[in-house]
Amino acid sequence: MLIAYPNRLGQNINDLHSIMNNSFKNAFGKVHLLPFYNSSGDGGFAPINYEIDKKFGEWSDVERLADQYDLMVDFMINHLSPDSTEFKDLLENGKKSKYNGLFLSYSTFWPKGRPTRNDIKMIYKRKNNAPFREFKFADKHKEKFWNTFGDMQIDLDIRNSVTEKFIRKQIKDLMHHGAKIIRLDAVGYVVKKIDTTDFFVEPEIWKVLDKTNQIVKEHHGEVLPEVHEKDIYKQKLQAKNYYTYDFMLPFLLLYTMYTKNTSKLANWLTNSPMKQYTVLDTHDGIGVADVKGILTDEEISKVLKHLYNHGKNVKPEYSSALYHNLDIYQINTTYYSALGENDAAYLLARVVQLFAPGIPQIYYVGLLAGKNDIKYLEESKEGRNINRHFYSVEEVLESVKTPVVKNVLNLLRYRNTSRAFELNGKITISMPSKGQLEITRSSNDNKVNATLIANFKSQNFRIIETSANFSQTVFDSYNNRVNKNG
Repeated sequence: MLIAYPNRLGQNINDLHSIMNNSFKNAFGKVHLLPFYNSSGDGGFAPINYEIDKKFGEWSDVERLADQYDLMVDFMINHLSPDSTEFKDLLENGKKSKYNGLFLSYSTFWPKGRPTRNDIKMIYKRKNNAPFREFKFADKHKEKFWNTFGDMQIDLDIRNSVTEKFIRKQIKDLMHHGAKIIRLDAVGYVVKKIDTTDFFVEPEIWKVLDKTNQIVKEHHGEVLPEVHEKDIYKQKLQAKNYYTYDFMLPFLLLYTMYTKNTSKLANWLTNSPMKQYTVLDTHDGIGVADVKGILTDEEISKVLKHLYNHGKNVKPEYSSALYHNLDIYQINTTYYSALGENDAAYLLARVVQLFAPGIPQIYYVGLLAGKNDIKYLEESKEGRNINRHFYSVEEVLESVKTPVVKNVLNLLRYRNTSRAFELNGKITISMPSKGQLEITRSSNDNKVNATLIANFKSQNFRIIETSANFSQTVFDSYNNRVNKNG
């Protein structure tokens, strides 16, 4: 699955579709189209509404893309923009507004005399300040509304029927236009409850997920809950048979690259489910909180120290309040720059992702071995923009000529055509030595096997495919990293 913005591979969805069919031909069967809605910020993640922004194209462009590729789209179940019709109507009409109850007001949530300092301290926050923003109504009175993330993202009140109707309508409309997978952005924050951390609040979170899942199932789709946190939450979702994200893999792979020790990675992959999406990079930063408990605090600190010392243009301040970082637990960098812009290391990391349990998602900047975009970062003063480059069609055409991008695309095409990677196939993980890793993927009938033999000390690897009739090396990075797939 490719992860791409509607206007950062070319200028619009039509350009993106053309690039997928030509420069990226046969590399993808799915696409996560990042928010293409009318929005007031955060790269589309502060939706004003769920109508297509005309600068990206028309609904017909989205539908054509969905006809050829399985389409994933985002639904921001936690929040909506204060520039939305709904919020403006609420400010104008107060309790008489038909949207009264859609947004989470402090006055309706907290009892008199609260929140106290301890209440605010208990909340699991992704930023350094208390999660609220104050607004003035038309009648001049002021009111605070819950605001987990940026100023342009006001939290919804999931407890009310008006919110449930809003959610149902938006999801139904998105699926009508071809979406097959609904990614529930920031779903872990959607339930707020007094005397809790307000993160992944049980059992209420399951009621929200199950209701939303039912809406999506009615339209023959799938839900992907986005929960950027420790492994325990991933395990809870797996137990309920939801697709999950492997947000732990990016940082864990950096640890393995830096230490040349494959033991923790091998153990992690051995216990990972097949019903998941894997990533190395996304439109967000590289998660740190996700690996707590998998790596010790000391190991995490060593990775961060190495990252800042050996990454290219990776600095702590790029992930700080100086650059309006929305998440204090994420590191803003491209994955290629995090690995020192080393082609061998990057290719090794990517091939491990392709063999790991689950469905790989490839972020557009990572696909093109993108470097940290310092110019865009400094112009915008937004930390995440370091990894959100705008590629012209011409830039894409130049990037796909580079050896590292050619090799990544060849690996993707191989994975898409080999029976060894069938969805219900088997996987075997082994660690021949401390610095080596072997992963074997097998077809459903066990007749086709593909084995990755990876050496983290030399940063080389081979892929060998076997069946009853043949055995061949389909990729050998020792041989000048030339693809051998015939």
